[in-house]
Amino acid sequence: MALPLVAVVSLHASTFQVGLLTAATTLAFAVIALPAGAIVDRRPKRSIMIVCDLLRLLILGSIPVAGAFDVLTMGQLYLVAIAAGVCTVFFDVAYQSYLPSLVRTEDLMAANGKLGTTQAFAQLGGPSLGGGLVGLVGAAGAVIADALSYAVSMLAILGIRRREEPPPPPPADEPLRRRITEGLRFVFGHPILRRVVICTGAGNLFSGMTSALAMVFLIRVLHVSPALTGLIMAGSAIGAIAGGLFAGQLAKKIGSARIIWMSMLVFSAPQVIAAAAWQGWGVLLFPLGWGITGFAFMVYNVAQVSYRQSVTPPELMGRMNAAVRWVVWGTLPLGSILGGALGTLIGVRPALVVAFIGSWAAGWFVFFSPLRHLRDIPQTATD
Repeated sequence: MALPLVAVVSLHASTFQVGLLTAATTLAFAVIALPAGAIVDRRPKRSIMIVCDLLRLLILGSIPVAGAFDVLTMGQLYLVAIAAGVCTVFFDVAYQSYLPSLVRTEDLMAANGKLGTTQAFAQLGGPSLGGGLVGLVGAAGAVIADALSYAVSMLAILGIRRREEPPPPPPADEPLRRRITEGLRFVFGHPILRRVVICTGAGNLFSGMTSALAMVFLIRVLHVSPALTGLIMAGSAIGAIAGGLFAGQLAKKIGSARIIWMSMLVFSAPQVIAAAAWQGWGVLLFPLGWGITGFAFMVYNVAQVSYRQSVTPPELMGRMNAAVRWVVWGTLPLGSILGGALGTLIGVRPALVVAFIGSWAAGWFVFFSPLRHLRDIPQTATD
């Protein structure tokens, strides 16, 4: 919320400028994710996370300072978005690679579930908090809270007492390109990881479609007021919170490996009812289906991340996570473009049906793999 609000409220940015600013926040994932993974594998993950938090504190802190002196420009917001995005890439790759050194393999599902739950809480409360702060202290002033959140994060990481094993020193003659290639070869050479990446990428493609169509569907087809639209969209975050809370328990009953494909093909199947919503009380079908989507995808993400962490050797953890992020995040903007185009060609409701069915069907990629013969995630980093 922070940067777009500053652009719209303080600088009166155009729709195109806001779109560019939003794209700039995720640009780094497409550009530097692969080399970031190679670098993370050769450095202490905890230190990388602390440095990234400190840099984001300073980078975002530059916005209210510039606003106070009336020198804030769109150019600075673009630079802030790109620089903060670079730090986010390194932080995200590092934290997913750091977690397996803190907990036992059998506890990865529970740990990832807790991380997913806190993320969903943030997605539920963040936009409301951002909007309220803008009303109280102005758009640029609201960024202060955003910047200070990284200070809280940094202090929390500093409070972790357990120290990770130092990574092995890199060979003097090993080029960066070779290390990146090793990560890609491991991910796409693994019979299950390859299918998990394809499934997640396809799911994100159709998720990008639903994200692009949902707001238009609610406001222009169902004629929901903008204020009520925000509450309805919160249904996904509420479902995701439930998914994070119950992912570990469901994995114990169903199987920590089996639940990966079941979450996609069984739990997410009813999500299409959101596209059947109609004006009046029928609009309630949308938050119900939207919440089912959030629940199923959170359970899936907790399970597939835990699987990836359990089968990857520690020396490849950063490169594995970077390679996966590079692929699966790259399909999101493509899905948004596809959703807008398809909604224009065949209508918003039919395009939304296609998007929901497509995100459900992505689960077949992992079902038709060796994963369906496993009940639980292996306890050691083996194929």
